[in-house]
Amino acid sequence: QVQLGESGGGLVQAGGSLRLSCAASGRAFSRYDMGWFRQAPGKEREFVAAISWSGTSTYYADSVKGRFTISRDNAKNTVALQMNSLKPEDTAVYYCATKREFSSGPYYSPASYNRWGQGTQVTVSS
Repeated sequence: QVQLGESGGGLVQAGGSLRLSCAASGRAFSRYDMGWFRQAPGKEREFVAAISWSGTSTYYADSVKGRFTISRDNAKNTVALQMNSLKPEDTAVYYCATKREFSSGPYYSPASYNRWGQGTQVTVSS
């Protein structure tokens, strides 16, 4: 059983950077594709980025492509999200999640993920 915990959120000015980290417990971490999602007040949870179990494939929402980078370190059981050129519209609670094993569901759908962290708040001021 994998448990997840996010860290690294905070308050930053527009144009600034933050690096989020997701730490996973459990030996099976390296078997799972991982994703980052975010949810702003009054909005649905939306896809941000995903990475395959090996780290060789990455996927991004159009809104963050070129600004955010997802990476993972299977030896340390961590997934990171480097966020650069932040905009006020990036303000949200950010969650990491494990994709259902053997699932063919799309990377961008929250329904394809079955374990979630508690989230970390990112606030970008204008």
